[in-house]
Parts: sequence; structure tokens; C-alpha cells
Amino acid sequence: MQVIKQQLIVKTMKKNQILSVLLLICVSVSAQFTQKPLPYNYNALEPFIDAQTMEIHYSKHHASYVKNLNIGVVGTDAEKMTITEIFATISKLSPAIRNNAGGHFNHEFFWSILTPEKNTKPSADLEKAINETFGSLETLKEKMNAAATSRFGSGWVWLYVGQDGKLAICTTANQDNPLMDVAENKGMPILGIDVWEHAYYLKYQNKRADYLTAIWNVINWNEVSNYYKTATPKKKGKFDDWQALKDFHQVMSQTFHPSEEGNLQPIKERSGEMVQKAELLAKSIIPAEFNSKEVVAAVKKLETDSKKLDKLVKGKKTDKELTEALSKLHDVFHEIIGLCSNEDHH
Repeated sequence: MQVIKQQLIVKTMKKNQILSVLLLICVSVSAQFTQKPLPYNYNALEPFIDAQTMEIHYSKHHASYVKNLNIGVVGTDAEKMTITEIFATISKLSPAIRNNAGGHFNHEFFWSILTPEKNTKPSADLEKAINETFGSLETLKEKMNAAATSRFGSGWVWLYVGQDGKLAICTTANQDNPLMDVAENKGMPILGIDVWEHAYYLKYQNKRADYLTAIWNVINWNEVSNYYKTATPKKKGKFDDWQALKDFHQVMSQTFHPSEEGNLQPIKERSGEMVQKAELLAKSIIPAEFNSKEVVAAVKKLETDSKKLDKLVKGKKTDKELTEALSKLHDVFHEIIGLCSNEDHH
């Protein structure tokens, strides 16, 4: 009898192990977010950041954010969103998604702006902007270090391009960043420094200021300059510079053109999706070259009119009413395109 019991226990344990493995495989296969390989060896940034800190930071802390984010989005509105779409609507999502999405993005960004390469320098355009805003690169470093030192508890310090197209410094708590709709200071980050204790404690203990002084020796100014260039497009009229507008345009194109031929089925099926894209557009960061009161007002109207159209669809109004509402919405969309460029997009 005892032997039979033991056999049953072993079989149950094996069954549970198999189920656990299958569960892990399912999670891995469906993983929406992945961790990029670190672009340098763990010891590449020594003596400024030690190998053990880098290994733990990357393979434990960052990896945990990625794993928990993939688990957290399952069955939620965020399951099919990109990371930027998640940030645009983060206020409506769970704290777990907010913390882990921020943790994943912030660390991926952080690794990219560090380098073992010596003596990288800001581009001419970035250097000019730094000098105009802060007076000098050294003053920028002092101001960022002061902001980071004064950040109570865990968080980040950011150099970012604000919605006015100018450089600014801010800090965020925990794993928040300027891309989130909850951010007090919104914009496109171009340089971020992790000031959680796990980023420096093994080497610097509680001396955050020493860590902040050292880290400037491994900042990748080439990459920071690339981020600045992306955040401040020189040529007005590049439709691709505003991803949220492109996303809205896709739904608009696929519903408006069939309506011109009398087919209203696409808009009847996708009016809710139109609202979702309009809301994300309204919360997105407007590229500096496109940012104006007129564009802001037109985007807001696009969101309002999308909701009106969706209400008409759900109210089963006549095809004529739907066609008129969709046509007006299409006109608002082209008003935005006209304000942002000389290009004509249908």
C-alpha cells in the first residue's frame, strides 16, 4: 500500500512538472516583449560601473520587468499594444503594467546611451541646443546631477525634448518616464540615468553623488545625439514622424474610401477602433515641428468627432448620417495633415 502511495505521489509530481513546463512554453511563445542583448560585455564599463552590478542589473532586474510585463498584459487592453501605446494610456492600466512597462523601456533606453567607447561628443545640433538652454555641457551635467541627487527614493533623471521642442531636465519616481500620459513633464527622452540603488549600490554603496559623477564617463553621446535628431525633425512635412497619426490614418483610409463607394460596413465594424486610435493620438507626443495651437485643437476635434461617429453607429443611424459624419471626420484629419505638411494623404 505504501509503495502504491509513493508511486501516485511521483506520478502527480511529474504531471505537475509537465504542466509547469507547458505553461512556461506558452508564456514564452506568446511573449509580446523581449529583452535585447546587452550591447557590450558586463565588464565593459569598468571602473565606472562594475561587472557584477551590470550583470545583476541586466539579467535580474531588467529581465524581471520584461517577464512580469508579458504576464501582466495578458487578457488586458494592453495585450496587443506597443510600448508607446501603453504609455499613452498608462493611466487606465494597472500599476503592475505601469511599473513593468516603464521598467522594461527605461532599462532598454539606459543600456543604449552607455558605451565603453571613450570621448564621444554631442553632435553640433545637440551641442548648440545644450549651450542655448544650459550655457554649457558642464552646466547640463551639474543640473542633471543636482536633480538626480534630490530625487527622493528610487527613480530616474531625464534630459528630454519637451512639447515646445526645447531641451529640459526632469526626474520621475519609480519606473515612470516623460512618455507616459501621467507624467508631469511630457516629452521625448534623449538621455536617462537610473538612480535606483540597484544601479550603483555594490560599488558606490549609498553615495549616489559619486555614481552620478562617474557615469558621465560612459555616456554614449553619439546615441544621445541620434535621439535628439529623432525628437527634433528638421524638415516639416514628414508624415512618418508621427506614429500615432499614421495609426489613425490607417483606420481612416480603410473605412472612408469604401464609404465613397457606398460601402459603410467597414466603419460600422471599426468605429470603436477609430475612437481608440483618436484617443491615443490625442495623448501622443506631437513632434516639435508640428506642435502648434491649431494642431492641438484639430487633434482634439478629431477625438470628439470620432466619438460622435461611434455614437451614431451604435445608435444605428441612417447611412446618410453616417456618411456625413465620416466625411466631416475625414476633413478634420486632412486639416491636421495640412497644418503639419504640404503632403496630401488619403
